[in-house]
Amino acid sequence: MKKILLTGFEPFGGARINPTESIARQLHGMVIGGHEVVGLVLPCVFGQSIRVLRRHIRAVQPVMVICLGQAGGRGAITPERVAINVDDARIADNAGAQPIDRPVVRGGPAAYFSTLPIKAMVSRLQAEGIAASVSASAGTFVCNHVFYGLMHALRDQAAIRGGFIHVPWLTKQGRPGLKLDTMIAGIVLVMEVATSRRRDIRIAGGHIH
Repeated sequence: MKKILLTGFEPFGGARINPTESIARQLHGMVIGGHEVVGLVLPCVFGQSIRVLRRHIRAVQPVMVICLGQAGGRGAITPERVAINVDDARIADNAGAQPIDRPVVRGGPAAYFSTLPIKAMVSRLQAEGIAASVSASAGTFVCNHVFYGLMHALRDQAAIRGGFIHVPWLTKQGRPGLKLDTMIAGIVLVMEVATSRRRDIRIAGGHIH
């Protein structure tokens, strides 16, 4: 059976929970769109997170990789459009590293675009009453670091599609937020969309910066 590698992150920044960790663990082993989901929790650490991700891509041999991250302050599920080649950390990662103005991959291109149908994902989520929009920035912390590292790893592997999706806080973490069940349902929907179509829809998409 074809596989989707779905990653979340451990808690970071002093938080005790990260909804993406729960999503990855709860969806592990599910079959969605005829694909088995393999859940993985990444360390919120520059460098190590990419190494763990690449090792699991080799081991799992997925046809799709969807990485999840938490974006506190956003009120919607936000598929990311682009990853940029810079680490510029406002806070330290979980190993105490705080790179400033450093490339993710020295000599790599300035940016990579998601190869997931992000507008179709957003359209489906909105149709189901789940807040969603396309995001034009994945930030410059470990989320963008992993997103860029993923797309760099897949640059010569056209058979594997990949991208990154941010989710908000859980409602118990702060506002705006979403319930965990809503986030899980939303990620199931985006995987259904991604497994059913390769080309994105061509509509003007709402976005956040």
